[in-house]
Amino acid sequence: MTATVHPLRRRTDPSLEPLMALVASGMNNVNAVILDRMQSRIPLIPALAGHLIAGGGKRMRPMLTLASAALLDYAGTRHHKLAATVEFIHTATLLHDDVVDGSDLRRGKQTANIVFGNPATVLVGDFLFSRAFELMVEDGSLKVLRILSGASAIIAEGEVDQLTAQRQIETAEERYLSIINAKTAALFAAACRISAVVAERPEAEELALDSYGRNLGIAFQLVDDAIDYDSDADTMGKGRGDDFRDGKMTLPVILAYARGSDDERRFWQDAISGRRTSDEDLTHAIGLIRAHDTVSATRARAQHYARRAIDAIAGFPAGEAKAAMTEAAEFAVSRRY
Repeated sequence: MTATVHPLRRRTDPSLEPLMALVASGMNNVNAVILDRMQSRIPLIPALAGHLIAGGGKRMRPMLTLASAALLDYAGTRHHKLAATVEFIHTATLLHDDVVDGSDLRRGKQTANIVFGNPATVLVGDFLFSRAFELMVEDGSLKVLRILSGASAIIAEGEVDQLTAQRQIETAEERYLSIINAKTAALFAAACRISAVVAERPEAEELALDSYGRNLGIAFQLVDDAIDYDSDADTMGKGRGDDFRDGKMTLPVILAYARGSDDERRFWQDAISGRRTSDEDLTHAIGLIRAHDTVSATRARAQHYARRAIDAIAGFPAGEAKAAMTEAAEFAVSRRY
């Protein structure tokens, strides 16, 4: 992909603090819904769900639902349950992902599958999906149900597509972007768009918020994939080089392979196929990525999508919500964790 990168407005240190302050009161209500709906007569369910939900995640998706509602001056409360729905969908996908990937760290803690085992983790993920759909039905809007259920299906398709692309060295950048658009950006987009539905705003505003969330989600995932080759386990909260050892074709690798010499390309072929995955091989891979500056190139792509996210909400009135959502996009591309 060739894209003109428009530098984001310079900030000393972009932060999520304005977004968190904007939605703090609403998030108390969202967290109350989450706590209530993760309960079950089966003690293992709240124990396992709580292990991940209380694990210190950013809660970006439900915060974006609340921020989008604030941007629209929505004065109701329907978005509280829907933000909880978004978080349940996200949490369910994380539980399933950790089983599929065999992950042992998330947010600096042991993953649920390591603590509780794979079968329980998959089943509690199913439970959270079910709770999410209960909350959608309670809201009563077929349009909201269509948006969130559609996003859930797209996420699953994206995860399957990523699985089939795993260890496929010829994976193109276009396919990679399609995968992250599905597995990550679809829920960001839905999280923002549903606020326009409950606020009964015109479709143009729905689509603007959808575009904001989608582009922010792509930027967020691009940076996640850059961080896997540009940070340590303590900073990331997961094992360094997990993507490398899993044979995932993320953008830093796709670009390094495309830019590499014949010898370098043979190394990547062996590494992605699973024949070279030692710590020394990871160190060599990071060296090649640094030599070809593909982490910076990945972050530049992320900056392009963050700029598109900011542009998508340009037509909304200036105010605290718009400023917080703008800074959230800036944070997404500047973060190191």
